[in-house]
Amino acid sequence: MSAYSIPQIEAPIPAVPGEVLLIASGDLRQSANQVCWPAQSEAERAVIKAFAAEGVKVRRAHPYREDLKHGFIFNQRMGMDVFAAIDPAAPLVVVESVWQYSHHVLAGLLSHRGPILTVANWSGQWPGLVGMLNLNGCLRKAGVKFSTIWTKDFDDPFFLNGLRQWIREGKIDHDLSHVHPLDASKLPAAERQLGVALARVLKNRKAILGVFDEGCMGMFNAIIEDSLLNTTGVFKERLSQSALVAAMQNVTDDEARKIRAWLDKSGITFLTGPNEETDLTDAQVLQQCKMYIAALRIADEFGCDAIGIQYQQGLKDLVPASDLVEGLLNNVDRPRAFDAAGKELYAGRPLPHFNEVDECAGLDLILTNRIWTAMNLDPATTLHDVRWGEQYKDDFVWLFQISGAVPASHIAGGYTKATSERQPPMYFRLGGGTLKGVCKPGPVVWSRIFSQGGKLHADIGRATAIELPAEETERRLQAVTPQWPIMHVLLHGITRDQFMARHPANHVNVAYTDTAEQADRALAAKAAMMAELGIEVHLCGTI
Repeated sequence: MSAYSIPQIEAPIPAVPGEVLLIASGDLRQSANQVCWPAQSEAERAVIKAFAAEGVKVRRAHPYREDLKHGFIFNQRMGMDVFAAIDPAAPLVVVESVWQYSHHVLAGLLSHRGPILTVANWSGQWPGLVGMLNLNGCLRKAGVKFSTIWTKDFDDPFFLNGLRQWIREGKIDHDLSHVHPLDASKLPAAERQLGVALARVLKNRKAILGVFDEGCMGMFNAIIEDSLLNTTGVFKERLSQSALVAAMQNVTDDEARKIRAWLDKSGITFLTGPNEETDLTDAQVLQQCKMYIAALRIADEFGCDAIGIQYQQGLKDLVPASDLVEGLLNNVDRPRAFDAAGKELYAGRPLPHFNEVDECAGLDLILTNRIWTAMNLDPATTLHDVRWGEQYKDDFVWLFQISGAVPASHIAGGYTKATSERQPPMYFRLGGGTLKGVCKPGPVVWSRIFSQGGKLHADIGRATAIELPAEETERRLQAVTPQWPIMHVLLHGITRDQFMARHPANHVNVAYTDTAEQADRALAAKAAMMAELGIEVHLCGTI
């Protein structure tokens, strides 16, 4: 007999033939979980009904919590505990009708051996699509096999046929015929030469991503391991959000008021009110102006080529939202800011900001900035959430949206047509304004860098941002988060379902050109630069 106390693993409940287990990953913020629970509950009932029609019983693997008023897995520890009681061989469906933190369930899904299905509701109001795309991206990066499907009403042929295939075969096949490997030798010579030259310059004179705390909102897919990132000539400077708060204390009220005066003169309309809990206040805006200067000072101190602020963990409990700051930083035309000695910071150029510390987007921003600058194009760029979309007349029109990091030059009318509205209290307790507007029509290059199979990849394609009638724009805006900027987008040669089946993230990078020909040439140069850096490039749609 051993002299040691040998721990025993409690056996999980065995899988029941013909039964599927259901889990739901949620937000870390209980206020968001409570607000979104009715939509999640409705979606789960629809999924259970659809399975039942095929003779399959669905059982929740974790209960509704009366004390919390929701039934989400709300942190990583809870997710691990839930999976400890799940038979690793059981068929598993992850239903998402909300934004969710993927790391809550990633540990359990990594070791799960049974078939996995992710399902999202096709809704603008409830960002299940965004949450599911993030989870899908995390699973792909982690090398977890899974299937995925999405639906508006849970009874359309696309959804039901996919569900039936998964029940029969443990997988769903999607059409990915829009994806093609890049043959760099077929790129236009001038653009190939430019991209290769810029890649070699970057590898020689390396660049820095300033990372204000890593892994925002559990986005495992938004982290690039140093061993992969560094081969491109880009390195991380790991910064702390507490340092950003400290630097804000060293910005004077007079310095902040000069930023606000510039913004007022630019034509931005600040929709302010007196109530700190529900309104955007002048005091909140002043704090955002201090953050703007502080971020530039820290970036300059460490020689950063781009920065990313996490905000949603920690910083949200200390200061107003970073989004107005992020939008300003991404633009060429922005308020002048100076260090303590009076030197202007990043004069006449943007300091690219990657929202939510999405390092894949950050690397993309650096490449885009260099390509667009070399081609004498506006280098202002940003990322968006792939939020939602609907048919409009003959076209499927996507609605891309982010919480305020859109540069003014992307907005139709620029600063004069931009508003700054208070961030929703559910997510942003201390308020702060956005940089809101409707993105202008024009040719766009979209892209997404991602990590898969221990290698960096990039999907890249063409799109056109379009103008919709004012009433349709307002309808769509009210169907999502109306405080945030939006972009109406036509993807070239890619259907809704092809894009959803392939896209490895909740985020997509976008950059404008003046003409379609410029967009084609910029795409070619960017693809060449990526390839020269060792990134495996995939052309998506009609190029």
